Amino acid sequence: MNRVKSLNQKKIRRKNRARAGIFGVAAKPRFSVFRSNKYDYVQLIDDLNGKTLVAAAVTEIKNGKKTKTDKARALGELIAKKALEKGIREAVSDRGGCRFHGRVKAVVEGARSGGLKL
Repeated sequence: MNRVKSLNQKKIRRKNRARAGIFGVAAKPRFSVFRSNKYDYVQLIDDLNGKTLVAAAVTEIKNGKKTKTDKARALGELIAKKALEKGIREAVSDRGGCRFHGRVKAVVEGARSGGLKL
């Protein structure tokens, strides 16, 4: 049990380090990426008011069989489309303690190709 507790504490420290200099406001919200083993989730958060402005999950994408990375890229394009409809053009990227590669990188690249400035 101590090993699991230690790994969780390390993950929390990594997340706090990544979030130290990131703060989102309504004009430039925080682009928060959460990655579980099965799904990916993205939110645009206004930290000043503590509100989620736009949210999307990979479960909203109805495209046949693809890899998780392909779905993550489509998720980034979906969140960019939703953000542009709300009038949000730029955001501050928050990787949430995960390394910037794989699915996290695919979500950010998809959002950039969708027209969102990160």
